[in-house]
Amino acid sequence: MTVHVPSACQTVTEVLSRVGDKWSMQVIMSLGNGALRFNALRRGIAGISQRMLTRTVRNLERDGLVSRTVTPTVPPRVDYALTPLGRSLVAPVGVLGAWAVANREAISAARIRFDELDAAQAQAF
Repeated sequence: MTVHVPSACQTVTEVLSRVGDKWSMQVIMSLGNGALRFNALRRGIAGISQRMLTRTVRNLERDGLVSRTVTPTVPPRVDYALTPLGRSLVAPVGVLGAWAVANREAISAARIRFDELDAAQAQAF
């Protein structure tokens, strides 16, 4: 039996809010195969703007999931990589991703049923 511990739930909520946003998961998975420079990372993530990628990697860096290494060349070279903590997140995220893909149709069907029932109930009132 699992015991509900509010402080643990808060921690899980905070982590999921970070990795569950639109871009963080894609950055983490892109860096899963090794370090990338900013533009290579950006090219690998369709639709992300430079500003949003900057914001996303900064947030992941703040959380200790991504490291930023500057090499003093002209122009400076900046590489982004997963930290050991970030690498430890790749496997659980992969499992969650596989679950989402496997259950995509069931979730979609449940949403359709819910919306139809909700619309019918709204018309009844």
